[in-house]
Amino acid sequence: MSVALAQVNVSPCEVSNGTGFLESVREGNRIFGSSRHRNSRFSCLGGSRTKNGRIFSVRSAIVATPAGEMTTMTSEQKVYDVVLKQAALVKRQLRSTDELEVKPDIPIPGNLDLLSEAYDRCSEVCAEYAKTFYLGTLLMTPERRKAIWAIYVWCRRTDELVDGPNASHITPQALDRWEDRLEDVFNGRPFDMLDAALSDTVSNFPVDIQPFRDMIEGMRMDLRKSRYRNFDELYLYCYYVAGTVGLMSVPIMGIDPESKATAESVYNAALALGIANQLTNILRDVGEDARRGRVYLPQDELAQAGLSDEDIFAGRVTDKWRIFMKKQIQRARKFFDEAEKGVTELSGASRWPVWASLLLYRKILDEIEANDYNNFTRRAYVSKPKKFISLPIAYAKSLVPPTSARTLSPLS
Repeated sequence: MSVALAQVNVSPCEVSNGTGFLESVREGNRIFGSSRHRNSRFSCLGGSRTKNGRIFSVRSAIVATPAGEMTTMTSEQKVYDVVLKQAALVKRQLRSTDELEVKPDIPIPGNLDLLSEAYDRCSEVCAEYAKTFYLGTLLMTPERRKAIWAIYVWCRRTDELVDGPNASHITPQALDRWEDRLEDVFNGRPFDMLDAALSDTVSNFPVDIQPFRDMIEGMRMDLRKSRYRNFDELYLYCYYVAGTVGLMSVPIMGIDPESKATAESVYNAALALGIANQLTNILRDVGEDARRGRVYLPQDELAQAGLSDEDIFAGRVTDKWRIFMKKQIQRARKFFDEAEKGVTELSGASRWPVWASLLLYRKILDEIEANDYNNFTRRAYVSKPKKFISLPIAYAKSLVPPTSARTLSPLS
């Protein structure tokens, strides 16, 4: 199941001895350093992953209350902890740039032309495989658009590990090595030119590593899990593979200086857009996923609707299926509604690509309905004319000032 970004036909491959893993996307990539592949442990059933005595992430759903009682933490609560940490980074930067952690310079042999070439390569990938989004980024400041291209390309490379042409050869150990390489990127030790662009980006913006780690965790889930018992489980998966993109992007997009919205609310809206996009992906790709033996739908809700996996594999569009799909689409639209609350609070130059993504993805839900909910054999997509119509609408919405400015304006 692809993350909620346009498909990039990057073909990462795992070399049998583990060296040179993902060292290039196309011919001509320059090597910027050596990747350090270390042995690492991974508990695939929800445990914490540790390395050198440090805990990187805790997946347990059981937590202790202040009174010492044990209770179950929902996926939304776990994800919100990451949201708070991300928002704190931005607020810390706004208070004083002097307080920001000084990150190491990126060791690049030769001269800065190589780093410029790395960003140019990210730009080419984004322009080729995410045309609408790329067009919107051109309105951003040069620093912001280069950074968002670098993050886009890393997300696509990561997604290709489990969804690309070499996905059948990817192992949990390969993902562990990819995470090790991610740490090197954040520590200023890039392996190739695309890594160098991301390493430079995270040294210039208040970007935390956790959403990147969490996206890799989503790839691990794809290796071991093909069913989701309820929406709580599915929500966590959607966060891992798509909601993380929003958390990565907000520090790059920036929050409008006129906005009075809290950083937490803006991050929550970005998270909601990622969740909405991924739910839309899931609903669009039901038939395609079924042919791969996967069902990304809440099993308990299928059962409540009188449906089962067999109905999905058979591809039967029945009244029960239509009723079920209406509820799933309604849920996705609620997340889009939540996302809208935060887009206007972003930096003015950054709003257009986000509005375009939101409007175009939401139209996919309309197309599913237009296909009479047949997402088994008919792929819902937004036609080029409808895309062209959406772009000026998205641009007009991007011109609307943040909430506080509208409230203070005598014309509002």
